[in-house]
Amino acid sequence: MLQFLGMLAAIGLTAMCWGMYGPVLHFGREDMHSPLRPFVCVGIAYFVIAVLVPSLLLLKGEKGAWTTKGVVWSLLAGVAGACGALGVILALHFGGKPIYVMPLVFGGAPVINTLLTAAMNKAFDQLKAPFLAGLLLVITGAVTVLVFKPHSPPPVAAAAATVGGEIAAPAKPAVERKAERLVAVLASIALAMVSWGSYGPVLHRGQAGMQGSRLRPLICIGVSYFLIAVLVPLALLVPLGDTGQWNANGILWSLGAGSLGAIGALGTILAFTLGGKPFTVMPVVFGCAPVINTLTTLALNETPLDTISPFFLAGMLVVAVGAATVLAFGPRGHAPAKPA
Repeated sequence: MLQFLGMLAAIGLTAMCWGMYGPVLHFGREDMHSPLRPFVCVGIAYFVIAVLVPSLLLLKGEKGAWTTKGVVWSLLAGVAGACGALGVILALHFGGKPIYVMPLVFGGAPVINTLLTAAMNKAFDQLKAPFLAGLLLVITGAVTVLVFKPHSPPPVAAAAATVGGEIAAPAKPAVERKAERLVAVLASIALAMVSWGSYGPVLHRGQAGMQGSRLRPLICIGVSYFLIAVLVPLALLVPLGDTGQWNANGILWSLGAGSLGAIGALGTILAFTLGGKPFTVMPVVFGCAPVINTLTTLALNETPLDTISPFFLAGMLVVAVGAATVLAFGPRGHAPAKPA
């Protein structure tokens, strides 16, 4: 019983951290006006929390062992996590808002998680009608969230259209620019959805490969984040002509987002250590995180509740119900054969 309660607490920790991740990261990106600089701060936070601290704790000893299989799978989990973080940052950069970007990501991720887990465990024959109905609910809720998302007040046209006192003609028609940005937002959301949906099954395989170690997979995740989220973006700042700026508020918000992500990764590992499986842990996390995300966004932005469409809230509820249905009726893998 205590082990089960511990697993629920670890799942709750992950859902809380990852639910707050998007809104906090959004503030960092807004302050630095850059998609790359917040990503660097996220990678630095991961390096400190997921590499330096676990490395010091590992000196005192821990069960498990370094294995090639475990290291490779754990590094791949880190790559998936970092690509997911990049997808979220790009979605926000192209004009997406945390209040609907994160529910869409968390709505699609459990579907990817379940399908990949079924593929890795060769359990597609266990995909039954209730599970497929859950997938349909997730998709329906995600579309509802996107259609009825809260809108920000439109910017003043005169201020945006003047340059040096003269009216500047737009480079492209407004409808075309809006369509391009929507495509970019949806592509970025898809990247985050697929990456984070793959995260749990891959991480579980890495931890199993290192004989149940908690710290070693976390270190590998931190190393992947450092390579992808720190070294690569720093090298691309000048070639891509990044026009953002480093400032204290943006750095602190982005470091906070990275810290939440790293602590959430630790919560996932602890849930697996306490007996959780990707089939159960990740859908519960992704089902609860959108609710936390929305509450955090509304609180940080002081959004009046009367401006939120009831259809938007209903869409979030449908996403959560769909994720729970996927959790309840997802394949569990084949039982081991009994000895003759």
